[in-house]
Amino acid sequence: MDPSEIREKIGRFRILVIGRANAGKTTILQRVCNTRENPEIYNSAGEKIDDTVLKASRERGLHNIENEMVFQSNPGFIFHDSRGFEAGGESEFNIVKAFIADRSKEARLRDQLHAIWYCIPMDEACRSFTQGEIKFFSQCDTGSIPVIVLFTKFDALYDEAYAQLRKKGTPWKDAKGLAPKHAEESFAIGWQLKFLYDSKKIQRPPKCHICLPNMDRDDADCGSLIEQTAGALDNDTLQQLFVSTQKTNLEICMKYAVEKSLMRHLDFAETPTSKDYERMVGASGDWFPHIDLNWRHRAEMRSKLLSTASDSSPLENIVQLCSALVIVFEHSFYIFDKRRHQRQSIPSLYVALEQYMASQHAAAVREGVSAAVQAYEEAVATAAHAYEEAVKAFVYTYQGKSPAWIAKLPFEPFKRKAVERSQEAKQSFERSKQEEKESLCSQAKAQLMKTILEITLNHRLPRP
Repeated sequence: MDPSEIREKIGRFRILVIGRANAGKTTILQRVCNTRENPEIYNSAGEKIDDTVLKASRERGLHNIENEMVFQSNPGFIFHDSRGFEAGGESEFNIVKAFIADRSKEARLRDQLHAIWYCIPMDEACRSFTQGEIKFFSQCDTGSIPVIVLFTKFDALYDEAYAQLRKKGTPWKDAKGLAPKHAEESFAIGWQLKFLYDSKKIQRPPKCHICLPNMDRDDADCGSLIEQTAGALDNDTLQQLFVSTQKTNLEICMKYAVEKSLMRHLDFAETPTSKDYERMVGASGDWFPHIDLNWRHRAEMRSKLLSTASDSSPLENIVQLCSALVIVFEHSFYIFDKRRHQRQSIPSLYVALEQYMASQHAAAVREGVSAAVQAYEEAVATAAHAYEEAVKAFVYTYQGKSPAWIAKLPFEPFKRKAVERSQEAKQSFERSKQEEKESLCSQAKAQLMKTILEITLNHRLPRP
């Protein structure tokens, strides 16, 4: 399913955001959507709610979790807001529990809840879990919906970490620079995480957690949140929708394009057709927020990028193509983003393609990929040779006949049983060596993926 089909059938990625008042929820959502503007609010019927109505509702203490928050900078996300469970929050807890249950029963994937971000601020004096939060992680059944805990305002712990370092005699200049890392390390072994993942106390722990400091800064980085959320999604379609919807971390688009698309297409490496190459162009583009290619565009991309690799093996062609594609796709996004008056991304894609082909990066990528593929092929060949030699070394004292010691057995049933055991031992040995070979090949493939990703990240084109 390509991006246009995914967005047509599912629409947008839906996230429930839970958190106490002043937990920094809106700031984080603004960072994710790369904006300083406030979201527009829509009711469950899709009608925009006027700001004056919203203001009056807030003044009366009214809140509707069914309302949809949408940022115009990235309308691919729908956020639902829960106010958290201060002071027990029995009523709000029941509302959230019912909302999650109702959304889980929705027949269409587009109407279901896709992820939950639970925000817990670290700037409060006690920094402990409220009874409502404990209740949520103990009693609220979220089913297959991944819950990611966001420890917001994490930079509030830096002063405490600084004081601890100074107390140990660390010079103040060094202590200031080391405080963030020290805070992270102390928190990683602290009581909060031990409690949150304690199966005796918490029956429904989150899928993962993330620490988010300094989200109020202009240069705030929410890349780790994007990556953790993508990794927490078990549904491949939702994972692709999420990665290709977010626009703040193009590196993760490149990562998934390499790890998912290239891994899948390595199976066609022996005899790829033009259509196989073109499918790979489309599959790689599926992970980017702006790419929607028809078959003509795919064929032109394939022809251009493989024009300099005519003497390469089919395997190397596939890897070369994927490596170049993700660099071109990433660069085309920034060109397209600067040309917001254009409704189509294809012109920006061709500009990026020409710039890549004319750059020094293209030759460096070809050279690096060629070396990586050679190392991979040698590792696979070595594993195959080791398997063959091991099987040959497992020499029997007979060739189609029973060993001499079996022939000396007094009864025919004993002889048959001994032959069967001998054959079973041979088959068991071959299976173990086959598994060993497959394990070595898998390791070689994983190393190839890692190397290719490093090459593509190191040879990105300068932003326009």
